Amino acid sequence: MSKRDAYEILGVSRDASQDEIKKAYRKLALRYHPDKNPGDKESEEKFKEATDAYGLLSDPDNRQKYDQFGYAAFQGGAGGFAGGADFSGFEDIFGDIFGAFFGGAGGGGRSRARPGYDLKYDLEVEFEEAVFGTEKQITIPKRVLCETCDGSGAAPGSEPDRCKHCNGAGQIQMQQGFFTISRTCDVCGGSGEVIVNPCKDCNGDGAQAKQVDVELNIPAGIDQGQRLRVRGEGEPGQFGGPPGDLYVQIAIKAHPTFERRDSDIITDSHISYVSAVLGTTLNIETLDGEVELKVPAGTQSGTIFRLKGKGVPILGSSGRGDQMVKVRIQVPQKVSSEHREVLEKLQEVEVEDLKSAEKGFFDRVKDIFA
Repeated sequence: MSKRDAYEILGVSRDASQDEIKKAYRKLALRYHPDKNPGDKESEEKFKEATDAYGLLSDPDNRQKYDQFGYAAFQGGAGGFAGGADFSGFEDIFGDIFGAFFGGAGGGGRSRARPGYDLKYDLEVEFEEAVFGTEKQITIPKRVLCETCDGSGAAPGSEPDRCKHCNGAGQIQMQQGFFTISRTCDVCGGSGEVIVNPCKDCNGDGAQAKQVDVELNIPAGIDQGQRLRVRGEGEPGQFGGPPGDLYVQIAIKAHPTFERRDSDIITDSHISYVSAVLGTTLNIETLDGEVELKVPAGTQSGTIFRLKGKGVPILGSSGRGDQMVKVRIQVPQKVSSEHREVLEKLQEVEVEDLKSAEKGFFDRVKDIFA
């Protein structure tokens, strides 16, 4: 599917100025930011789309390339815009655009938008849930933007003041010989602002700890130790930065019958010595129910039979693995006198068969049990 035109996404003309592009993005970002629309996938996608478009058009060089060649100019990863938003170079952009949204940057200096921390959650699922996929709802403890102050940390009706120590720059510059060294302002923590009247609900932090429900789609065929990434469900960003992501680590409960190896299922089936000699039909339990397996006469212990397509769905594919059935001959530890008598006759046949080729071994066995 082709991507929408970047100018169309932002709702500006192709000859729009940089200020017009910035204003258009600010409007969309304030509307669709994930922290203002938790759990809304449509808003999250629109936010990413707008961020991609702004990241492209806000750079004069990238904008010129785009005007000439469109998205084809960035195929192969150039610029980071053809495959999704790249926040690594967006600190100034987010800090400037979300200044008002997160309490006002004061317009003084360079803002340092910081993405939120990623979160990790361990989830154990049933064997069948991992095989066939399922929907899960988990509840995670995390910090979310304070609804009272919209994450600014300032009480409603007030705004943070520009830090006087760094004059809103967020950094202190020191001259040492020929070099100028910058360090983060220890008064405002690099934000360029000082909260004089903190929000009572979050004590000026801008975020609160809450229990948040998250919907998960467990794909069919997921394996032990694999991770699911849920975008935007991590900790909120600082100074207008994007939220982190949630990583869900999958653990799969053991099954009493099935053993999984990648996309194949391994099972054992025990048969008697007589069944191995004469052949038999077994009812084998599979993930889809019981199926019949014909065991030919003369089957040796340890022989593996393959049931095609009875394994685990291959992740990201319509195919499935196989089920391997390993046949093991079961030898009784104790036998009845009648059983012993039959076995002794069989032993005589085996000895005679080694001495004479007049009659086949299997024919002699059949004669005994006829």
